[in-house]
Amino acid sequence: MIESPLLPRIQAYIGGEWVGADDATAFQVTNPANGALLAEVPALGPRETDRAVAAASDALHRDADLATRREWLEAIDTALRENQQELGRILTLEHGKPHAEGAGEVLYAAGFFNYAARHIDFLKPRELDEQPRGCTWTVHNRPAGVVGLVTPWNFPIGMIAKKLSASLAAGAPAVVKPSSKTPLTMIALFTLLHREAGLPPGMVNLVTGAAGPIGDALLGDPRVRVLSFTGSTSVGQELIRGSADDCKRLTLELGGNAPFIVFADADLDHAADQLLANKFRGGGQTCVCANRILVEASVIDRFSEKVAERAARLRVGDGMEDGVDLGPLIDRSGYEKVRRHLQDALANGAVSVLGDDPGPLEQDHGGFFPPTVVRGVTRDMACWQEETFGPLVPMAPFEGESQALEMANDTDFGLAAYLFTGDGERAERFIPRLQFPHVGWNTGSGPTPEAPFGGMKLSGYGREGGIEGLFEFVETQTVPRG
Repeated sequence: MIESPLLPRIQAYIGGEWVGADDATAFQVTNPANGALLAEVPALGPRETDRAVAAASDALHRDADLATRREWLEAIDTALRENQQELGRILTLEHGKPHAEGAGEVLYAAGFFNYAARHIDFLKPRELDEQPRGCTWTVHNRPAGVVGLVTPWNFPIGMIAKKLSASLAAGAPAVVKPSSKTPLTMIALFTLLHREAGLPPGMVNLVTGAAGPIGDALLGDPRVRVLSFTGSTSVGQELIRGSADDCKRLTLELGGNAPFIVFADADLDHAADQLLANKFRGGGQTCVCANRILVEASVIDRFSEKVAERAARLRVGDGMEDGVDLGPLIDRSGYEKVRRHLQDALANGAVSVLGDDPGPLEQDHGGFFPPTVVRGVTRDMACWQEETFGPLVPMAPFEGESQALEMANDTDFGLAAYLFTGDGERAERFIPRLQFPHVGWNTGSGPTPEAPFGGMKLSGYGREGGIEGLFEFVETQTVPRG
């Protein structure tokens, strides 16, 4: 069982109090590296979720000014930085990513609270320069109401930071639902919120348990005015349909299918380095990592060898061990999906450059999938059509700009893309035609707190981060005064 000063209790959090499930039921959280039991966590349901929403609704009436909200955000930023290593350790134990990555994610999360604190004045009322109809017009940004924040397992603290920083900046009380695969990092965060942030009761609430009952309760409650969800497209589509009766606002970051496009005139060594950093972060279990690597045909053999040479040096193992670059996949289902994509590619003509089928996984832990590179991928293969979410690097050749563009956009998803070329004019004409809101030009960098990020098409809508993200949890009220 896990022991940590940030986990003095393993409970949910409602109205400023630590609570268990009404029926005392719990679910188990295990270490994906070795299957060790880490904790038993309360399995809350609709009744407890209703109380959490009620607590948040009560907090909504204790309006806090911008200066107070800034103090909350600054306190959380400081607490995260001061507890970076321990939070990173908890994160690694339940997720599996290397501890250095886990600790880095904590700093990434702190950056969202820091950014929101420094830019919260964008939410101040503003007076129009014009005076239509002889009136003075003032635009206010009011809290949108109670917000539901539903986060995935792949970034246990990074994803909630994007959402919670903006909701606190807006003064919108939150009910947070973490993934049941990685709830311990969230409980540790709430320990810090309870201890360090000075939040009023009900301003933040944590409900742990199965996604279905809790999600349905949040979706069906008219007091919840905004629901922010990061996860699969299929669940996002269900939320869209289910939100219609209450006209509930949604912010959705859904699946991706990112192209990583390499032209022959690119710096191939730099592109290979960037691909490794991008693709193997979190074991390849990120929505923004490269899923389809498109390489100009004249250099695909050379580029694939460069990538394979670098990937072969990565050390796979328990994320808590020194020198480990790549941890286990989250569970057997994730492992078998990557394996299925690899088998499908090889059976349909792709050629292995690095790695072979590692064989089936007999248990739900220990999914150490080695870095694998294949080339000769085609559009009918599973790794082209679906998001792999693992350390498989599938490469496909293209001839010229028009084919590269057509192949890159050949997906119903639109989240992130990456372009490598030494020709600035090509990039300037190519990037606007890519159907992705985030395009890295000669970089594999993903989101940052300072810039807006989100999806289009089947990757969702809404923005997190940047100035734009501050407005996701406010309602604009316009007041003309005669």
